[in-house]
Amino acid sequence: MSGRPALAALLALLLPAAAAAQGLAELSVVRQGGAQAAIATNRSGGPVEVELMAEHWQDMHAEPALPLRRVLRPGERATLAVLRPTGPSARHDLQLWIVPGEPYVVPRDVVYSLPVVESAFELGQGFHGGYSHGDDANRYAVDLIVDEGTPVLAARDGVVLATASGHGDGAPDPSLAGAANYIRVLHDDGSMALYGHLREGGVFVRPGERVTLGQVIGESGNTGFSSGPHLHFVVQVNAGMRLESVPFRMIGPDGYLPLR
Repeated sequence: MSGRPALAALLALLLPAAAAAQGLAELSVVRQGGAQAAIATNRSGGPVEVELMAEHWQDMHAEPALPLRRVLRPGERATLAVLRPTGPSARHDLQLWIVPGEPYVVPRDVVYSLPVVESAFELGQGFHGGYSHGDDANRYAVDLIVDEGTPVLAARDGVVLATASGHGDGAPDPSLAGAANYIRVLHDDGSMALYGHLREGGVFVRPGERVTLGQVIGESGNTGFSSGPHLHFVVQVNAGMRLESVPFRMIGPDGYLPLR
């Protein structure tokens, strides 16, 4: 491994913001007589935490009161709150914030398998990488420099929580931060592995599908805010409506990778 400068950039797509969790869950507002029901539906393959809040709140009452948080199971459709007008100028602007995973889980100390073919990679950024591994969600991430189209392997058993595969552009341009293809896999201890910057059409699994260690789940690429072909890998937990990366160990061809 040459250890040449890292090529990865952070996946801003995966930060806990409304636009950051597109497709994981959706909000609908349905009339119920003189009231309205705010209903959330989990479209992902695992649990998600949602927070319902309102802007431009006027002459309205919510039961229960806003803001409120709730965990939705895969496929769950739930009424979060019932809204009733209390005056002639009733108005609201509801927002649903979504973060994947169940909050406050305690991940086990697990040794992860290298998620690419052993002979095909170079180690780029490790933990605390200065280029893009400074935020909470990516502080303990690793970038594996591989050619575009390199098979991506499941580093641990789990269930696919979410994917994105339709993006084709990649460049060191922050405006592309939300345009990275990825696979998010939920493990049995509640932690989640993110495999990022995959090529367009390079996702071979679907939300809800169980994957096993070493299974080919996709192909590496250069999509989103990225300065070259590589695989961005990070283990994260939901720390309460925000994603937080956690340290992990990974075995490579020469033993443990020097990630720290």
